[in-house]
Amino acid sequence: MTDEWRGWREAAQAALYGDEGFYRSPVRSPAGPAGHFRTSVHASPLFATAVARLLTGIARELNTGTVALVDVGAGRGELLTGVLAALAARPEGPDVTPYAVEVAARPPGLDPRIEWCVEPPAGVTGLLFANEWLDNVPVEVAEADAEGVPRYVRVRTSDGAERLGAPVTGADAAWLERWWPLSAPGERAEIGRPRDAAWARAVGSLTAGLAVAVDYTHVRGARPPFGTLTGFRSGREVRPVPDGSCDLTAHVALDACAAAVAEARAEASTELTDQRAALRRLGVGGDRPPLGLAGTDPAGYVRALAAAGEAAELTARGGLGDFGWLLHRVGLPALPP
Repeated sequence: MTDEWRGWREAAQAALYGDEGFYRSPVRSPAGPAGHFRTSVHASPLFATAVARLLTGIARELNTGTVALVDVGAGRGELLTGVLAALAARPEGPDVTPYAVEVAARPPGLDPRIEWCVEPPAGVTGLLFANEWLDNVPVEVAEADAEGVPRYVRVRTSDGAERLGAPVTGADAAWLERWWPLSAPGERAEIGRPRDAAWARAVGSLTAGLAVAVDYTHVRGARPPFGTLTGFRSGREVRPVPDGSCDLTAHVALDACAAAVAEARAEASTELTDQRAALRRLGVGGDRPPLGLAGTDPAGYVRALAAAGEAAELTARGGLGDFGWLLHRVGLPALPP
């Protein structure tokens, strides 16, 4: 990559999704995202099983035996593979048309039923699921200068060095004022407008069903004062350098994404909760099996204990359980509070 100063959005776009970018280059990331960071999908098959239950419930509400499952930011298709396996074990489940939305090339050996595409298919009915996708949608970074004026942060692509650029104006300034105001010198924010637009487009691809975004999140009134932009490489958090050598990620203002969908599709009902609550509703709770089971079914007790440990990780406070779940019901009645 050329050694030049750019805004963070442009620099991250090239570093992640350019021809030699982190997510597209088989040399830089031969194992895909799983080689660099661990998501709920990689933590336990219980996550895919929960998504399968969610899909089955949506099919029941839609009163159809055939539904689409659209996995946005599909990586190497791990979630879709897990959901299809979970549904195969439940003959009463719906027939599924699975779509993997991903910029990287289709991996070899993937289930041939999975359709590989670069954009969510339009006009589908079913479940659209985006697990840790929005945090990789590049955004501009702003920082308040010595006078408290928000300015764009410019970054040097070769080493990640930063300097302040022009004042933030226009729609970006309006977004900051509404969702992440800056005033004290040195305060930083990631300007989430591209994520709002990307999520509204994704939800807009559904004719009817449920759209779910799962991600690191924060809400207005509790934003981190210095932003969240960081990098990951080989399982370790590293300094964010937009040279294509590492993942670049920042937490998502899911409340702003929710508002963008509400403005675009007023008929869609919205819920913002955490992964702990969402997975418990889907039968993933982390409770230990009764000790008496060890005497009557030792092997079953060991399996149940292992599953409880995996469920505990998926729902842990201070960890995966704190992830935000943003849910939009499209063409379905709103759930009672």
